[in-house]
Amino acid sequence: MSSIDTARPAAHATGVPPRLRFPGSFVWGTATAAYQIEGAVDEDGRGRSIWDTFTHDPGRVIDGTDGDVACDHYHRMPEDVALMAQLGLGSYRFSIAWPRIVPTGSGAVNRAGIDFYSRLVDALLERGIEPLATLYHWDLPQPLQDAGGWTNRDTANRFAEYAAVVGGALGDRIPTITTFNEPWCSAFLGYSSGVHAPGITDNAAALAAVHHLNLAHGLGAAALRAELPATGKVSLTLNLAVVRAATESPADRDAARHVDGLANRIFLDPVLNGHYPEDVLDDLRHITDWAFIRDGDAAAINAPIDLLGVNYYSPTRVAAATPALQAEMSGRWVNDPMSTDGPSPFPGTDLAVSVPQDGPYTAMHWRIEPGTLTELLLRVHREHPDLPLMITENGAAFDDVVEDDGAIHDSRRIDYLQGHFAAVHDAIAQGVDVRGYYVWSLMDNFEWAWGLSKRFGIVHVDYASGQRRLKDSAVWYRDVIAAHGLN
Repeated sequence: MSSIDTARPAAHATGVPPRLRFPGSFVWGTATAAYQIEGAVDEDGRGRSIWDTFTHDPGRVIDGTDGDVACDHYHRMPEDVALMAQLGLGSYRFSIAWPRIVPTGSGAVNRAGIDFYSRLVDALLERGIEPLATLYHWDLPQPLQDAGGWTNRDTANRFAEYAAVVGGALGDRIPTITTFNEPWCSAFLGYSSGVHAPGITDNAAALAAVHHLNLAHGLGAAALRAELPATGKVSLTLNLAVVRAATESPADRDAARHVDGLANRIFLDPVLNGHYPEDVLDDLRHITDWAFIRDGDAAAINAPIDLLGVNYYSPTRVAAATPALQAEMSGRWVNDPMSTDGPSPFPGTDLAVSVPQDGPYTAMHWRIEPGTLTELLLRVHREHPDLPLMITENGAAFDDVVEDDGAIHDSRRIDYLQGHFAAVHDAIAQGVDVRGYYVWSLMDNFEWAWGLSKRFGIVHVDYASGQRRLKDSAVWYRDVIAAHGLN
């Protein structure tokens, strides 16, 4: 018997023709990440990742949980793909766990790991769901971290080898393969604020990690091109930011320029323009001499991509790091849900701090402002007009309540998604080439430093039993997909 509960009407369904219709080729999907849903961390030859280590270090995860089981997707994959088909998804974005494919990060390939993702891809294709695979969604093999992780230049070479393995094994059936998901998080939350694995707090290390992640993307893209068929596409996903100054003071405006460099241009410029932004290099020479950037790196990083994935949730507000603000911070970290009453360090720099914004908020205390997504897309299109874009993540965590009859009436999530869908439609109407939208997330899952305490899914997961239940947002999204637009 299936553990999926689907027998509920959508709270927002109207049955009228859509008011905002999307282009005919527009793709509707959902997204997940391997460590957040798979579980089975010690099965079928999977190696240990930095997140296995991090989550088993007491105090690292807010609720003390880990991803050892998570949603048990590794065992429930056929059931989950059937659920995607019920929702009418056109595409599913998932990540491949590097430790499942190359358990020690280099060397021997684990056939069982390839076979799992091969079965997933085939199951998707059988149901007319296009797979979009991400090679790296933060689960670095622990042996590579033991050798320095992303501060070690050699990790970029190991990533290229891994990319070639996946491209050769699965590239014939996956139309688009993404090298990295949100390298900003890997570098700055992993090596500066320390709130993500591997939990290091060193701004110089974070900046070295940025470069080696960029280099790994370029080397990985080239390795994929050598393995993929002529029709295969290569992409990169960045969590780009709309950065605002806390005040109109020259100091705060300069802090916003600086943070825009760290959040956006330190990735966009080398990947798409072939060089790092000079102002960011100059700003941070007191932290690093940038000696890890070598001749030839710029050309390698500037490997062509076919598509840019954009992950977006909330705008960012920053101020100059004055002594008074620094005194207020007292160990807070950026995006900490407990720090909304005061400033928190902006990762990777001592020149700017993140400051609270007014609501409305999601359960993550992230400001809800859909129009900023339009603003961001217009900016990227203005600077790179020929580059196709894809919304590879957007969604919201709320404190969902399971009613006595099993219903989850998550109207706030529906409102959040509807507002952001409309924002993308507005960008398309203004000429931005946005090819599709992947809701984060298909199902509730392990939310990194917040553990199992935050629920982003349109499908509810009972972590004790594994049962999946469609929230009202899932049925509403099914209707949006069917109508190819919004009421």
